[in-house]
Amino acid sequence: MGQTLSEPITSKESSYCQNDFFKVGSSCMQGWRVNMEDSHTHILSLPDDPGTSFFAVYDGHGGATVAQYAGKHLHKFIVKRPEYPNDIELAMKKAFLDIDDAMLYDESWGEQMAGSTAIAVLIKNHKLYCANAGDSRAVACINGKTDILSIDHKPNNEIETKRINDGGGYVEFNRVNGNLALSRALGDFIFKGNAKKKAEEQIVTAYPDVETREITEDWEFVVLACDGIWDVMSNEEVVEFCRKRIGMGMYPEEICEELMTQCLAPDCQMGGLGGDNMTVVLVCFLHEKPYEKLVAKCADAKKDNTTEEEIDLK
Repeated sequence: MGQTLSEPITSKESSYCQNDFFKVGSSCMQGWRVNMEDSHTHILSLPDDPGTSFFAVYDGHGGATVAQYAGKHLHKFIVKRPEYPNDIELAMKKAFLDIDDAMLYDESWGEQMAGSTAIAVLIKNHKLYCANAGDSRAVACINGKTDILSIDHKPNNEIETKRINDGGGYVEFNRVNGNLALSRALGDFIFKGNAKKKAEEQIVTAYPDVETREITEDWEFVVLACDGIWDVMSNEEVVEFCRKRIGMGMYPEEICEELMTQCLAPDCQMGGLGGDNMTVVLVCFLHEKPYEKLVAKCADAKKDNTTEEEIDLK
């Protein structure tokens, strides 16, 4: 789990932004960890492609440098790919490898042992593209139902184990070479030195999976968060937690803060659960309507659910 403090740092850095299409809140908290190694991004309109939105969470390990660099630059690498915007899925996949190369071959970094997950959502022309490397995660709420937008990359997953073994590594205690608890990441160059393998075939690779969705009027919100949240709560629990509070009229950044407080361990003796850095980005879909419309929809759903529960009790 890494070193922990005697008392958690519970102060939160929160921010928000909004346009006609999205109301976005984010928050991060150091928690029990000695250092804060997460980074995140929310951009309503990309400077190089106005009208396209980008949201991401980066969970660093071994230091914050890779997560911070990705937070500042990954979206730029995506937009400048030749495949963009005609093939956004491929552009995102290639961009993850590009930013990895940029860090690897930048001499100013020196011997860099740090790494970071990356969960990134790009929204353009009513389509959502979610790229993931690692065990941070994104889920959507569509008309009250949970849609999983990413699959965690863990060393004991069959596909991941095969690549690790083929690349010359091994899985021990559900960790890569007994060390790393995730099997895809930016950075972690110590696991990427097999000269006989392509970048996407290394023991640990930055190559992401990409999911694509068509956005309809039923889309309510998307949650992106590091594993400090998902280790404690399930996809459905997080969606229910956020939807209930939207229905109460809370703003997205306030919901992010409450979610982290909910997941924070009361002490550091819980096997690591609730002891990690935490970062959450909550993207609410407005569909060019006031936020109050979404609030009313979620509030009505809450009333309907209560009525059903009361009927069941009778």
